[in-house]
Amino acid sequence: MEAVVDRLKDHLKHAIVGQEALLTDLLVALIAKGHVLLEGPPGIAKTTASKALAKAISASFQRIQFTPDLLPGDVTGSEIYQPETAAFKFVPGPIMHDIVLADEINRAPAKVQSALLEAMGERQITVGNSTYTLSDLFFVIATQNPIEQEGTYPLPEAQLDRFIMKLEVGYPDLESELAVMRLVREQDKGVQSHSITAQVSQADIQALQKAALEIYMAESVEQYIVYLVTATRHPTPYFEDEGAFASLIEYGVSPRATLALDRCARAHALISGRDYVTPDDVRAVAHGVLRHRILLSFQASAQNINVEQIINMILNKVPVL
Repeated sequence: MEAVVDRLKDHLKHAIVGQEALLTDLLVALIAKGHVLLEGPPGIAKTTASKALAKAISASFQRIQFTPDLLPGDVTGSEIYQPETAAFKFVPGPIMHDIVLADEINRAPAKVQSALLEAMGERQITVGNSTYTLSDLFFVIATQNPIEQEGTYPLPEAQLDRFIMKLEVGYPDLESELAVMRLVREQDKGVQSHSITAQVSQADIQALQKAALEIYMAESVEQYIVYLVTATRHPTPYFEDEGAFASLIEYGVSPRATLALDRCARAHALISGRDYVTPDDVRAVAHGVLRHRILLSFQASAQNINVEQIINMILNKVPVL
């Protein structure tokens, strides 16, 4: 298993320059059998990373550009009347692929978002009176642009909770920016220095998903996960001025956060080449798992405290057992 992960990670790093953390988190979410929400400015390789991941694991890929006039049937597919047979025939939509990039998901109206999120939760779609099962590998990568909010439909907190991780992607550093410029220049010349080809099979990915479930987690690490989650709801045991900290959080995270921390920590341990989970694995995925599940209060906004600071406070205060 370790050789499979190393081969996949090494290949993706050559294909996508300067976004190693993003690629690692995408692999964590894929192995944990969840879906991810990417937030970041345009032009930072969100689409390219998704395509590269799909090609590297022999998966079918489809990009859906979400727009305000999109209909649920444009995503799931619809039943089309066939005059020659006088019957309806189901025409599959773009969601019937292994990896789906839902680009700018917050630009689509609520019904379209609900259609996608139902598919994410149930791994199936319902069109008319028929139900269609999605791919076993079905993996959604949704994106939203944080700098352009006019004409958007923000995802409600209950829907955000369906994503196992929310990843915030920033601009590359100086060296990475230079490497990207040179790489694209070579590609424009028709030079493929490192073409994207299948490195592992879908069977290998499914084996990794099963192996992650077998990763050993000590009871102390399980308790650490639960303590982190409950600290967002009842911070009394960890903060001297409990009232002041509690006033910064309107709603703590749901039980889905506990399950997500468990699954992502196991996947992170597997990717790191270990057969056991450490508290560091939990801390490594904590921001991605918790940042979209904590609802901050007006007091937090008034004090210019963001969710990343809240998570850091919790990680600093909750002791590692």
